[in-house]
Amino acid sequence: MERFLNYLRETKGELQHVSWPSQAQTVTFTALVIAISLLTAFYLGFFDYLFTLLLQKLLEIIG
Repeated sequence: MERFLNYLRETKGELQHVSWPSQAQTVTFTALVIAISLLTAFYLGFFDYLFTLLLQKLLEIIG
């Protein structure tokens, strides 16, 4: 139990040295992550749709 309490004290001390981002930075970075995630999803979704269509056409030609 003593080791756990010591760990918590040391963790609290280390957290005081952390340079936390401002609220504006947090909002900006969150919006950036959401935008990049959406762009990546649309990009991958577009190619998934394109390759699905191509595969269906190919199967129609072969089959």
